[in-house]
Amino acid sequence: MSAVDEAYRACQDLAQSHYENFPVASRLMPAHLRKHVAAVYAFARTADDVADEPGREPDERLRLLAEWRSRLHGLAPGSRPALRAVEGIPDSIFVALHDTIERFDLPLALFDDLLDAFAQDVTTHRYQTWPAVLDYCRRSANPVGRLVLRLSGYRDDRLDHASDAVCTALQLTNFWQDLAIDWSRGRLYVPQDIWSAHRADPATLNSGRMTAAWTASIGDCAQRTRELFADGRAVCDGVSGRLKYELRATWLGGTRILARLDRGRYDVFRARPTLGSIDALVIACGTLLWRETRPSPTRS
Repeated sequence: MSAVDEAYRACQDLAQSHYENFPVASRLMPAHLRKHVAAVYAFARTADDVADEPGREPDERLRLLAEWRSRLHGLAPGSRPALRAVEGIPDSIFVALHDTIERFDLPLALFDDLLDAFAQDVTTHRYQTWPAVLDYCRRSANPVGRLVLRLSGYRDDRLDHASDAVCTALQLTNFWQDLAIDWSRGRLYVPQDIWSAHRADPATLNSGRMTAAWTASIGDCAQRTRELFADGRAVCDGVSGRLKYELRATWLGGTRILARLDRGRYDVFRARPTLGSIDALVIACGTLLWRETRPSPTRS
């Protein structure tokens, strides 16, 4: 096995070892793309873990993310990546990612956006407005969808915009699902313009229970998230082959978590909704019984 093959294997092992609500390089993906999706995922997952590592001071996390960016920019097509041991940065990720970037001519700007979002998580723990939260999602989530489309051979503005809506909706769903976890870490992604409109008080979250005002606030956020899922549904029908089933499963997984949050009145302090084996069966049936819609651009 070559060094590049070993690097891809390490990335695939990492992707399979992390719990996610939604499939990562699953068997629904075309076989020849799984290792490349795993390389992108390994880059993003590990860099995000660096940003969130509680045992490091914020300045140290930012320093490591800056080193991560430096390594990224050594991966431009035609370059030879300088492989060296750096704390928290496995060489295998960069060996595999360099090969993927070269093969598919992936834009480094999309990876830069991810790193910008991870660094923002180190320094920003509150958001004033809904557009500010969406801007964070534009960099933390949307690049992944665009990268998957490019790996699959799609370069279409309409698909990009629909993908952005789905990726943002998935990120937002994860925020509402992880409200209690994020609050324990000092983060709140519900923006002030929404919680203040419902007269919610962030201090009441310290009690570990959802007040009526917070239920209304998260319900407001969830409705906006549902609209984004609806806006992005077209990307699931705008691609072909096995990718469409991967995207359908991802869309259905996200909307299922959102529906479960709604049924639980958004009380994630009492129970954090997750997907299990029965959900997987329901999602599998949903991908097969899916009713296609005509692709359409997302609302601005």
